[in-house]
Amino acid sequence: MADVDMDDLPQTPRSVAGEDPDLSIFSGEADLAAAILTRLGRSQREDDQHLCATAAAMAQAVRDQGVAATTVAYFAAAAAALSPLARAGPGAADRNVAGALLAFLSAAVPALPLAVVRARGRQVADDVARVLEFPSTPDSGARAGLRCLAHLISAGDKSSWEALEPLYAVVLRLATDQRLKVRKQSHSSLRDILLSFQRQPVLVPASQAIARAFERFMLLAGGSNNASAAEGPKGANEIICILDALKGCLHLMTSKPSNDILKYFKVLLNVHQPILTRSILEILHAVGDSPTLQLKPDVLLDLMCSLGLSVSTERKSGDELASIARLLNVGTRKIYSQNKNIVVVKLPLIFTSLGDILASEFEEARFCAVESFKGLIDNCIDENLVSQGITQIKARHQGMRSDPTVIEKICAILEGLLDVRYTDVWDKSFHVISVAFDKLGESSSDLLPEALKNLADMQNLSDDDFSFRKQLNACIGSAVAAMGPKNVLDILHIQSICDENEWILPILERHIVGASLQFFLRDILGIVRAVEKSIPKLLKDDKLFSAKRAEGYVYSLWSLLPSCCNYPCDTSNTFEVLQNVICDTLKNQPDLRGIICSSIQILIKQNKEALSITSEEDILVEDELSKSERRAKNRYTKDFAEENLKEIRAFSSNFLDLLCSIFLSSSNPQRMPLDSYRYTPAISEIASISDKDEVGNLFLGVIKKLLAATKAVNAQQVDDTSMEIEDNSNTNNMMRALLLDFAASLMPGLAAKSINVLFSYVKPAIKDSDSMNQKRAYKVLSMLLKDAEFIERNLDVLLELMISSLPCQFPSKRYRLECLHHLIVYIFKDPSKLRKREIVSSFLTEILLALKEANKKTRNRAYDLIILIGRACEDAENDGRKANLHQFFDMVAGGLAGQTPHAISAAVTGLARLTYEFSDLIGVAYKLLPSTFLLMQRNNRELVKANLGFIKALVAKSKADVLDEHLKGVVEGLLSWQSDKKNSLKAKVKSLVEILVKKCGLDAVKAVMPEEHMKLLTNIRKINERKMRKGKSSEDGEAMSVASGATRRSGWNHTQMFSDFGSDEDSNGPFSNQHTVASRNGSKASTRSNRKRQDRNLQEKFIDHSTGEPLDLLDQKTMRLALKSTEKKRAAPDDDDDEIELDPEGRMIIREEREYRKKKPVSRDKEADDKSSIRSLSVKRRKVASSGWSYTGHEYTSKKAGGDLKKKDKMEPYAYWPLDRKLLNRRSDRKASARKGMSSVMKMTKRFEGKSASGALAARRTQKHKHKKNK
Repeated sequence: MADVDMDDLPQTPRSVAGEDPDLSIFSGEADLAAAILTRLGRSQREDDQHLCATAAAMAQAVRDQGVAATTVAYFAAAAAALSPLARAGPGAADRNVAGALLAFLSAAVPALPLAVVRARGRQVADDVARVLEFPSTPDSGARAGLRCLAHLISAGDKSSWEALEPLYAVVLRLATDQRLKVRKQSHSSLRDILLSFQRQPVLVPASQAIARAFERFMLLAGGSNNASAAEGPKGANEIICILDALKGCLHLMTSKPSNDILKYFKVLLNVHQPILTRSILEILHAVGDSPTLQLKPDVLLDLMCSLGLSVSTERKSGDELASIARLLNVGTRKIYSQNKNIVVVKLPLIFTSLGDILASEFEEARFCAVESFKGLIDNCIDENLVSQGITQIKARHQGMRSDPTVIEKICAILEGLLDVRYTDVWDKSFHVISVAFDKLGESSSDLLPEALKNLADMQNLSDDDFSFRKQLNACIGSAVAAMGPKNVLDILHIQSICDENEWILPILERHIVGASLQFFLRDILGIVRAVEKSIPKLLKDDKLFSAKRAEGYVYSLWSLLPSCCNYPCDTSNTFEVLQNVICDTLKNQPDLRGIICSSIQILIKQNKEALSITSEEDILVEDELSKSERRAKNRYTKDFAEENLKEIRAFSSNFLDLLCSIFLSSSNPQRMPLDSYRYTPAISEIASISDKDEVGNLFLGVIKKLLAATKAVNAQQVDDTSMEIEDNSNTNNMMRALLLDFAASLMPGLAAKSINVLFSYVKPAIKDSDSMNQKRAYKVLSMLLKDAEFIERNLDVLLELMISSLPCQFPSKRYRLECLHHLIVYIFKDPSKLRKREIVSSFLTEILLALKEANKKTRNRAYDLIILIGRACEDAENDGRKANLHQFFDMVAGGLAGQTPHAISAAVTGLARLTYEFSDLIGVAYKLLPSTFLLMQRNNRELVKANLGFIKALVAKSKADVLDEHLKGVVEGLLSWQSDKKNSLKAKVKSLVEILVKKCGLDAVKAVMPEEHMKLLTNIRKINERKMRKGKSSEDGEAMSVASGATRRSGWNHTQMFSDFGSDEDSNGPFSNQHTVASRNGSKASTRSNRKRQDRNLQEKFIDHSTGEPLDLLDQKTMRLALKSTEKKRAAPDDDDDEIELDPEGRMIIREEREYRKKKPVSRDKEADDKSSIRSLSVKRRKVASSGWSYTGHEYTSKKAGGDLKKKDKMEPYAYWPLDRKLLNRRSDRKASARKGMSSVMKMTKRFEGKSASGALAARRTQKHKHKKNK
């Protein structure tokens, strides 16, 4: 076999005939012959004509017999016609007749009853096998005969292998046929037969027959004594054919023959022929994916190792490397499931091979290597393997000598992925090492310390040379989550924070999970104390900048407390000590109060969730967690969480009293809203676990203060002429709002009696004239209405309150809508409250009118509430019925009878939103189209825009078949309104027609388009063709596919649906890539407005959207990224003499003129480096002379004599022409003035002979000055 060149193998000729018809489509026909004649009667192919003639003959034979034209009758007639041909021999048989009969039989056999196949199938199968052996049988007949034979064998009697062997041998012989299509059909038939043999005794001899055939071909190809030299290429060719058959058959065979075949694969791999390698890889992939086939693990592992070694010793293509990487993953895991002991020893070799594939230049191979790394790490590294490595490492620390364990070798290979060899794929290496950190957990501190050190060293690389900073931080974050922050700091020898290691702080803050509170108390607070001690010394040394930075480090270190409270492991043991530190810090350090409140909130909330979460919710959440997060969360059982809450509950009263005193003692009225936002979530969590009596007593005290502040405000309203009285009134109003916020924050821990007291205060506060207090009152009421029992007790009072409190002030509208939403949902869910639905209609009208609000937050919240009400109407409590949803839609549609265009347009907008969200409402929405087109006839722009938006939403969410039914009405309604010459929304109508064209097709729209509007369709067609020529058609198609897909996740955008044109600023919606002619010709004014809008939203750039919190302004790396994304491109300032130079402390440095040429970098204190130094600011641009002569000739001036000096390695004086930037100007006159300098170089040579360069230039400037003076 090794002496055979694959290029010398005979090539299989390809058939020039057309493809065979798919005869399986006739198997369900009542009259088979008639169906064939109808389908293929007009075909020009010779084989089809012979088949039609045979079908006609079979139909005539059936009629002559006087039986019904059933499939069984046609089968009997065809079998009777085939039998004499098979017995006549190859010489007497007509090849065309034989092929047509086999084709007819292959169409009839699949529809036969099983009893008929078992009764007559054997005799017919023998005849088919004889005809297949004829050399004259055409290719199409051979393929049809193989299909027929495979079905007869599969459906027939399988009790006797002796009866099946001759038929099976025919199929197996044709597996190496020289005709490509016949060979492929034989492979497919073999697979079907083996599938039918599963769990049957005949599977063993059938598998052995394939193995014997493969061994025979191996002997032929290897040039054995049994084969002649001429048969060598034939044997090699047939091995390739049988390998193609094994791709679909080997995993269906029994174990022993499969193992016999696998033994030869290693020999075939050593031939180093790509065609053999690819076939073997495909076969092994099928074997690895098979859950039933059990092969010898040692044989399969030997193959895996051979493939792995070939990666480094042979040059392979990208497809081969990718296939090997996938096979190493699948095959190794399969062997591991059978015998993991033999696999573990070979894991280092397999990991090394994957590392070589990762270092290749092929992207697909790299991706497959990463996936294989992840699969092997997750499935082949177990706790036993890790514990052996840890035990050996500890023994080695005690002085014992030993060889590295398997897990140590694997970790060394993973650490090698950070070498320079993998520079281009470091991002993928980081991902693999992150998976290893997650898998090893805390043991990674002993197994992967060098990897962590290498990762830390990469932090010193500059951003210009290192583009994987984000992936690097994520990898170090995985180490923090896996091995714990204390181990990370110990490995990196971080005992204090400075400029060199400050990068660790944001990583710790983002990735600490399951840590110990003791770590924060000892390690982090120890670093905090050390930094705080250095601040007075820095201030004393007048190092203001360093002192400010140290204060920033203190704040950043305290910011780690919320992360340390993320599923801590020692809450019950350490919280008593922690609460002392927290209380002391709350009293003495106001800047840290927000961090501490957030920490308490996280700590209590996670323990409460552990008590209430169900097993189904736990499974859904765990799918999104990393292994480290899952390990930390699994520790929180119900008993563990209850013990933690018991410890926290013991100190809850202390926290409440302290936070109450801090919360209510704010001396700055402007900070009251900020303090409320900072403290109230933590107070709510603490109150939820505290004793209700203690919370009730605190609540009554707050209510008393609230009533006193209210009386003070009412008393001051009598005389409000004094400025001092007005200021006092504002302060009292803010205090009332603050007290109301605090009272609301205690709500989770209040009894029903206290809730009623709070409600009694809220009722008059809702009608308060002060907008701030009214807003707080509505906010508290919306919180109360989340309790269905509270609504049931006070329903009549609440409905009357909502009606009597109209109108509300503008800041309160959003929370009022929340209250209305809760009431509407409650009434809809309770069938007994049908009489209240008239009141609900008025509430619903108010929500609909809010859809037209100019305030974006109010408008978006109104949209959300409309959808939430719809969701409540279709939820499971209604037994899956859609009646309530349709009733709600009808109530919204009732707004179409409104009195004003504003109210009507609001109702249409609500209908559009519901139609866009709920696919069940599309059919009902189409019934509103006549009313929509009727409203569009009114001469009101607001109504037209709303109705066009409704049509746009309806078209966007409709499927093509539904849209086809209503296409004529939609097109006629749109274009009849567009005929108005004075309307200004034609661009939007055109965009709607474009959408219809994209969804229904140009021909469908053209069929219903009125003749007078055909020009519009022609214009749309030309625009689309122009886009296709420009290569944009694919993008438009993707956009429309996204728009037309019905999904639960809504992509609604108000501005986009109801804009004047077909495209909008927002690119996230379903029509973001649609552009009409009007929208493409954007004005400069719109560009300027967009720029202004970007400037106004500059503050949003400084929000960390991953956490929703403001960016840490003291984190230089984070701020650098934020500034890079917002700052405009500016030319870099020149380093000239007009710059102000500052030292690190901000003081200005003044130098003499001579010093500028020799100035050196200013020394900085040891804690400052290039990252933190203050850059000097350029105050003005360099002045360049109009002539372009900026060179002074100072280099060539002689200090001891006149004239110039020649300098070593420099040009001679006046041997060059100084460059002038005017030469780059496109204006010819500017270039001409610049060229004058060149023409005057030679003329001035004699005039300035003997003078220095500086003297020559000075003389030239003097002449110019005199010339100007004479003028």
